[in-house]
Amino acid sequence: MSDLINNPNAARLIYGLRDTGYNVKTAAADIIDNSIAAGATEINIDVQMLTGGRKIVSFGDNGHGMDAAGIRDAMRYGANKRPDPKSLGKFGLGLKTASTSVCKRFSVISRKSPDADLAKYTWDLEHVAAQNAWEMLAPPVTADEIDLFEDLCGPTGTLVVWENCDRILSKDYMDETKEKAALKRMTEALSRHVSLVFHRFLDVTDKREKDVVIRIDGTPAKPWNPFYPQRSEQVLAANKQKLIVELPDGSEETAGIKAWILPHRRDMEKDEEAEFARITNRAQGFYVYREGRLIQDGGWMDVFGPPEPHTSLLRIEFDFGHELDDAFSIDVKKSRILFHPDLGDGLEKFLSPIRREAEARYRRISREDANKKNTVDHSSANKNIANTPNTAKPQVAGVDVATQTAEVNNNRGVKIRIKAPIQNDVSPDSIHVEAVTTITNGHLWEPAYRSPGASGHVPGVILNKHHDFYQKIYQRAAANGYAVEGMDLLLYAFAMAEQNNTDPELEPVFEDIREEISSNLRKLLRNMPDPEPSELTEADED
Repeated sequence: MSDLINNPNAARLIYGLRDTGYNVKTAAADIIDNSIAAGATEINIDVQMLTGGRKIVSFGDNGHGMDAAGIRDAMRYGANKRPDPKSLGKFGLGLKTASTSVCKRFSVISRKSPDADLAKYTWDLEHVAAQNAWEMLAPPVTADEIDLFEDLCGPTGTLVVWENCDRILSKDYMDETKEKAALKRMTEALSRHVSLVFHRFLDVTDKREKDVVIRIDGTPAKPWNPFYPQRSEQVLAANKQKLIVELPDGSEETAGIKAWILPHRRDMEKDEEAEFARITNRAQGFYVYREGRLIQDGGWMDVFGPPEPHTSLLRIEFDFGHELDDAFSIDVKKSRILFHPDLGDGLEKFLSPIRREAEARYRRISREDANKKNTVDHSSANKNIANTPNTAKPQVAGVDVATQTAEVNNNRGVKIRIKAPIQNDVSPDSIHVEAVTTITNGHLWEPAYRSPGASGHVPGVILNKHHDFYQKIYQRAAANGYAVEGMDLLLYAFAMAEQNNTDPELEPVFEDIREEISSNLRKLLRNMPDPEPSELTEADED
């Protein structure tokens, strides 16, 4: 049977495991995971560049620490399973693969009690390659390491030191000043990443997880909550915030879900507030947490299509515990999960109404801005209609403002009673055609009966400023009077033909036609972007 044992080539595999997809930020987060799993309440990260460009990164925590046997087990590729299944350290690979993705040599120094000697083991990739054997090193703890342990850990805990950091920066620098600046940018990016991934632990007001202080070069990382709960609206009802997920063995566990719609940038009070919210296309989508630790930030994970501007205000908070690990295929880096297709389909149906609401809010506010900046002039159509009295249209016999009904004489008979908007005190300049924000059924246009006072109503058409056709076509055509007038006259003609040939029986048929045309136009224009500010005509200032 011994002939069947087929050990991997140590030199090739240990170097191959450097390319498991980590970057400096995700690698550091994996080391932090181990510290939190070890009960640490303080974690210190120290980044140094020594003479000659040599870079050292040290992670110290005040957790329960390890003796020599504990370090040896932690340094094993595929370490023993942790007794606590909730542990953030999950696969027994993170310490090793995370560290060697950045450096070629790393050490772990630890102790469990203040009066114990520090124990130390080291992995050196060049040594493994030279020996072609899975052989660690056990060098003595240096005086500098003793001082570093006391500074970053305290009496007990664990110190991880990355040396020979050949991958900490994305390129080599010949100029030392530029290299130091690049290293500073890297530590700033690391701080932002830590602020997001561990925000529940960093936020002392968030009682879902224990409090942990994480310092980078002596500066505490501040929590950044991507849902901005101080200003955002959580729109998922309480009775819908639990999802039952079936495991491969048929058992069921519960995941948590919330949906947040952030305020539009226009509604934010200060530039700093907008910077804090970080509203971008990339930031929309699912934020997935395992045991309180963020493992996916943004993106729609094949539940919906790619991110697009109109849903940039929507962020979904998705929580699960270790019980659902097998259901979500977590990768070694703990930086992404996969939804089972059945769960993805269910989430699509579940979240589609909320996604539409977020899109509507974004469009409504963005379009209000566009409407303020850009005035579409409908006066030419109104003058044309007023000067063309022989068009076929219903004759108004009377109106009832209270019931929003009109009596008309049309091709279907006399005193046909139909429901339609009855509007008094309308400006004479827009009596026949006007764009409004009061149409809430999604139609592009509605017939209406309108008067400059309280009597003498005439049939007209009102246009929906919020419809895609108005925003994407009318707004772009605003500078071309003939194009706007032509569209106005077309929709006026549609409205007059409907009102001249309707009755209570046919009314719903015409309404269905309007609904279908308006819906088809929205679909046809879905991939056309809203006009950029440069495409809009600024309104004339008084």
